[in-house]
Amino acid sequence: MAQRPVFVPKQKAPFFNVVPVNFQWNGGFAISQKQKNIKSLHDGYRKLFPSWNILEISSKSLCEEGVELSAFNLTKFVPSLKKSISVECVYQGGKVFEKGGPYTDLFEKSSREAKKDPRLFESGGLKKFWFEGKEMPILPRTAFYNWIYINALMENKDLAEKLLQYDAFTDIEFNPERSLNCQAEAAAVFASLSKLGIVDECKDFDFYIGLLK
Repeated sequence: MAQRPVFVPKQKAPFFNVVPVNFQWNGGFAISQKQKNIKSLHDGYRKLFPSWNILEISSKSLCEEGVELSAFNLTKFVPSLKKSISVECVYQGGKVFEKGGPYTDLFEKSSREAKKDPRLFESGGLKKFWFEGKEMPILPRTAFYNWIYINALMENKDLAEKLLQYDAFTDIEFNPERSLNCQAEAAAVFASLSKLGIVDECKDFDFYIGLLK
């Protein structure tokens, strides 16, 4: 057995709830095994909430929109580059460490290359984020990642509309014991802010941070 979180929109800060779900784990690294785990996780959740529509957001998702909404695939426009790049590249390229960064050359890498760049693990502790000339804090801990993801969704209206058809979100690769940021959490936050009618105001990072305090 294993346990993974399901993220559900919440109408007040931090704008998501976590529902831990136990399910039968299928070992192995093949995509087919991961998709078995997704199905098992979702089946476990539906036993608790039969009428709720749940979406896996990752490159392993069984739904096309779930794959497209992965941070590896969802894109955010970067004005200084005059083009859109993946949420993953924006996030990794915005990190500033004790001994280096931001490594903005990661903006030109693939999502996978950016995430695995050795400098991210050799530059000391994370101190802050930097994006388009603006310094952004590391606290609240998932704020910068979620903000990038939310703004990327606002630039991809068709995908945002598809996301809003769901009530709950998962990311089978996310293990809260080992990881911090989660695209399923960011999706739940976006859904909540959209329902509250304040998502457009969250284009401003300071406004978004203010909501979390």
